This record gives sequence, structure tokens and C-alpha cells, in this order.
Amino acid sequence: MELQINTSLQSDILKKKVYINACMPVINQDALFADGTKEYRNPPEPKPYEGVKLKFRTAKDNVDAVYVRVDDNRLKMNRISSDRLFDYYEAQVALGDKPISYCFEIVSGRCTCYYHKRGVDREVNPYYNFTLVPGFSTPDWAKGAVFYQIYVDRFCNGDKSNDVVDGEYIYIGQPVIQVKDWDEYPKEMDVRCFYGGDLKGVMDKLDYLKDLGVDVIYFNPLFVSPSNHKYDIQDYDYIDPHFGVIVNDGGEPLEEGVWDNNKATKYIRRVTDKANLEASNQLFIKLVEEIHNRGMKVILDGVFNHCGSFNKWLDKERIYEKEDGYAKGAYVDKESPYNSFFRFHEDNWPYNNSYDGWWGHDTLPKLNYEGSEKLYNYILDIGRKWVSPPFNVDGWRLDVAADLGHSPEYNHQFWRDFRRAVKSANPNAIILAEHYGDPSSWLKGDQWDTVMNYDAFMEPITWFLTGMEKHSDEFRGDLLGSIDAFRGSMEHHMSRFHTSSLQVAMNELSNHDHSRFLTRTNRRVGRTNSLGAEAANDNVNKGVLREAVVMQMTWPGAPTIYYGDEAGLCGWTDPDNRRTYPWGHEDHDLIRFHKDIIALHKSSQALMTGSIKFLYGQHKLLCYGRFDANDKFLICINNNYEDVFVKVPVWQLNIPNSTHMVKVIETTEEGYTTESMQYVVLDGAVEINLKKISAVVLKSI
Repeated sequence: MELQINTSLQSDILKKKVYINACMPVINQDALFADGTKEYRNPPEPKPYEGVKLKFRTAKDNVDAVYVRVDDNRLKMNRISSDRLFDYYEAQVALGDKPISYCFEIVSGRCTCYYHKRGVDREVNPYYNFTLVPGFSTPDWAKGAVFYQIYVDRFCNGDKSNDVVDGEYIYIGQPVIQVKDWDEYPKEMDVRCFYGGDLKGVMDKLDYLKDLGVDVIYFNPLFVSPSNHKYDIQDYDYIDPHFGVIVNDGGEPLEEGVWDNNKATKYIRRVTDKANLEASNQLFIKLVEEIHNRGMKVILDGVFNHCGSFNKWLDKERIYEKEDGYAKGAYVDKESPYNSFFRFHEDNWPYNNSYDGWWGHDTLPKLNYEGSEKLYNYILDIGRKWVSPPFNVDGWRLDVAADLGHSPEYNHQFWRDFRRAVKSANPNAIILAEHYGDPSSWLKGDQWDTVMNYDAFMEPITWFLTGMEKHSDEFRGDLLGSIDAFRGSMEHHMSRFHTSSLQVAMNELSNHDHSRFLTRTNRRVGRTNSLGAEAANDNVNKGVLREAVVMQMTWPGAPTIYYGDEAGLCGWTDPDNRRTYPWGHEDHDLIRFHKDIIALHKSSQALMTGSIKFLYGQHKLLCYGRFDANDKFLICINNNYEDVFVKVPVWQLNIPNSTHMVKVIETTEEGYTTESMQYVVLDGAVEINLKKISAVVLKSI
């Protein structure tokens, strides 16, 4: 009898527990959302001592309370509005002049969870907290802008009179070469080969770039330099006359068997004559005016960690030694006014070769900022000069920016001063750095605006869609199509940015340092020296490239096209990635596709600066949304070699049942279409059949 009573009692308790649990609201984690866009932070870029309203979203009637945890404080948020699917909570936070860190705490009965940049978490995790820096902002013109990167020597030859000629000078031990055939592949040792592209050629193609939809032109270095890449600057004050204008030509190339550049009279005349230098600067001024007249911006490449051995401050090649108007270089003379610009290890003049080179390269002397206040101020002046009248450039891309100086502390101090100098001259200028790895210590609001986005764009997309490393040096089958690796990498690395920095991050698929993305689609490990240049064209898949471009144009940041990618250019890593633009045999279908997807990107603020949310994923399949108060987009990527049927929960984008969504673009291996097709939202989802190797963009209407 006692056993029966206990069994009955246990049954009653179990029933009550089930009943109570059924009555307790379970937190709908998929509904929880906040980010740093203007929909959830107002204003998104507040000033010091300004109040900022933070908003948080939950499922409707789903939670008991929401708190915002600001540093060590816990502030209850008020429910301010509701719609068919969600409740919205808000709290106002008074700012000082110091950065703040915050996350959200969501409570429902005895259940509590937290929300930070990576989404829902069981515990507070300050590493992924939202951060806000009072007074930090990035230029509005750059948020979601379409950049176009031009490697000038390989883009278009508009003026043959300024071409480098055979044997004009010696570079890295051999005479320079004038390449006569524009379509010839780059040689394995390409750095001393010149195809003749110049600023007049860029001028001739501005209407093409405008028609393509470009907002910003990013130039690889333009300053006087002996290489075709020009990352070994010879004179920071002038545009290279080989890119500009040669009004006083003369002298002769080196005779065969002569290896001394102090006898390279043609080169010396071209790059030291002030008339040539001033005329080249004037052409650049005109070019910037023409770019601005078309509503576009321009940014320059700043190489400030090191210069070149040809540089007038060092003058290892003795280019300037006998020229009027130039002081003696530090290599030539111990009493040079530039002696402190470099770190010498021996007292061995004249012709002292004991200076520090970047990574040991004597052609790339490292600049010695710690030892020279004069150098420090000179480069700050250069930073100001080119963003000011009459040049009026719109910003800087900073080469190997984390390497500058001899210590992290000094590096950060220099970039603080550089930011103050540039922004004082042009508050709307962008400061964008080349950087691999976590950039957060430079993105604290007082140094860089943003970075070239390798970690949170180029690399994850390349691994997911091609399984290739960005140099085509490795294939990883475990990363090809891995949704967990892709999402985990993206969420982690995107969390290292402020929203303002992410919105202007340079999102590239290819550039001058890595293989062309189209070549990566062949999933083949190789370089020119191992497989030959022609192999970079073999078995490429333009359908995969189109998938990548759809992602590029629908992902947070500034989509950046490397010249020629839009025309179907292939290439292994440096130097093969520096092939000439294929004028006369472009892939016009691919260009039309770029024009259409760029137009779509620019048609809605949601695609330029809106929120992003992962919605669904499985092997080789990715679905995500971009949205704001006005527009909602669903983007689906199917990288499988078969069709896939998918049901995507678009209610998470606040798209209610019975809403119609229209297909605005679809890509396949064969091409693309902008023919519309409508879908109806049922049970909170859209059902769609995705073709193999395809990308689809739907918009709610």
C-alpha cells in the first residue's frame, strides 16, 4: 500500500512539473538580435558625452526582462514597441569620453542568457562584447562603397612617351625591360619588367569605371620608384614621371655591360628633373579632379615602414649624388641631413652599406623613426600633403602598417599622430591599413579606420567556396564547403571590428599579393615557376566566381574589385596576378554581371550598411540575410554540384507570413539572370530550389 501511495505521489509531482515547464516561456534564441548599426544603436557613431540609445530585439511576449550590462553596470531596458513577430527593448546610456563595453542579459523565468557580437552565450564573455568609442567615426562615403584597385603599370598605356625603355637602369642586378607585347604573361622575375600603364591610361578609362559602378579608385603606389610595383619609394613628394609626364627627356640608357646607375643618364634625367616631377604632379591633380567630377573618390598607397635603396634620402644607387638641388644621401655621405633616417651599424663612409633593411632586404631600407624626429615629421607632412589641396586625395591605404617602427608601443604612437595629422587636413579622409590577424589594437578609434579584410572576408570565403589557400599554395578538402568553419571564422573575426570599421573594410577576392580568385576555382596548387602561367587559366569555374562576387556585394564592408577580375583575368600569385587588363578580349558577360550586381548592391542601404544574420547552413550551402527597417534580403549560396531544396527561416529578418519575396538575381555555372520570380513566406520560411553552383538573392516586397 505504501508503495502505491509513493508511486501516485511521484506521478502527481511529475505531472505538475510538466505543466509548470509547459507554462514557462522558453527563450527563442533565434529571435534575439542586436548589433552596432543605426537600427540598434542611435546614433551609431556618438560623440563624447552624448547619450546613445541601445536597442535589443526578442520574440514577441517571450521574455520577462532584458538588461544591458555596460562595463560593471546592469541597466534594465524598457520595452518600447512590438510588431507581429518581435518586441523591442531600449535603454539610454550616457557616455563620457572613454570607450565602453557592453552586452545584453535576457531573462525568462529561471532562464538567463547573454548576447554579444557572436550571438547567444550562456555566460558573460567580455572578449566578444560590443564596444563603443565616443568620437570615433569612419567616412560615410566609404561605408559600403565599391572600390576598384588599379596596379597602374598593368591597367592601360595611355602615353607611350613615358614608357621605361630597355636598359634604362639596373634594378636588382639586371637591366630593366620594356615589354612590347601587352598580352604577354609576367615573367617569373617580373619586378623589373614594364608594360607601360600610366595615369593617362587611367584617365582614358574613367568612364568605363564609372559605368561599371565604381565609387572609389585605390591605386597601388604612384610615387617615384624603380620597380613596377613601386613599394620601394624613391621620392614621396612626386608622382613617378613614368606614370605621369616627361617634358624634359634626354640622356641614354646604360650601355651593355655597364652596371652603375650613376651612369644611367636617361633615368636620372627623367626622375630627378623638377620639370618632369612637377608636370607629373600636375597630371595627377587633373586626374583627381576628373575622378571627383564623376562622383568617385581616390586613395593612395602609403609605404611608410620602409623606402627603397634608390630613395633620395639614402641614394645607394648614386642617382642624386651629382644632381643640383639635392642633398647628399645617407649612403653617400656621413654628414647627409638624412643620416638619422636610417640605422647604420658601422662607421664606414662613403658608401655605407650597413643599414637596416626590412626583412634583411637591402633594396628596402627600413625607416628609423625612433632615431629621427625629422623623419617622423616629414612623413606626417606627407600624410597631410596628399589629402590637402591641390591634390585632394580622399585617404591612404597603409602598406605593412603593423611593421612600422621597432616596438608595438612606438608603432601605435606613430599611427595616433598620423591619424591626427591626416584628419586635421581632411576630416573625411579614410585611413585603411594592410594587416593580417587581429586588428583590434589599432581599431580603438585613435589610429586606423579599418583594414584590408583578409581574416573576415577573403580567407573564409576562399576556403568555403574553393578549398584553396589565398596564394593557391594549399588545398584543404576539410575546409571546402565547411559551414562550421566558415561561420565560426566569420563570426570570430568580424567581432574584432567596430561596426563603423567593418562597414568600410576593404573586402577583396583578389589583389596584387595573392592569386586571382578565378584561378583558385580550379582547386589546383601551383605557381608560375612550378606549373607555368597558362595552367592558371585551366579548369576555372566562373560559376564559383559569380557566387563569390554575390557574397562580396552582399556582405558588410566595401566590396573591392582587383582590376581585371570583372573581365575574367586569371593568374597565380605574385607576379602572375599582375597580368595586364585584357583590353580587346574581355569577358563582356562577366563585366555585365559585375555591373548588375554592383547596381543591386548600391540600390539599398540594407546591402551597404544594414544588419547581417546567418539563417541556415549545411555542407556547401549558406543562407544569410541583410536587412534594415526598409529592406530585407535573403542570399543563398549553393556550392554543391547538384540542386538543393532548402527551407529558409526568413521570419528572423522580420518578414511575416504571406509576404512576397522576389528573386532579383540568380547566378549559375552558365551565367546569370535578373528575371524575377516570386515566393511566398509560409510558416515563417521561404522554400526554394537552388541550382548547382548557384547564388540567389531574394528581396521582400
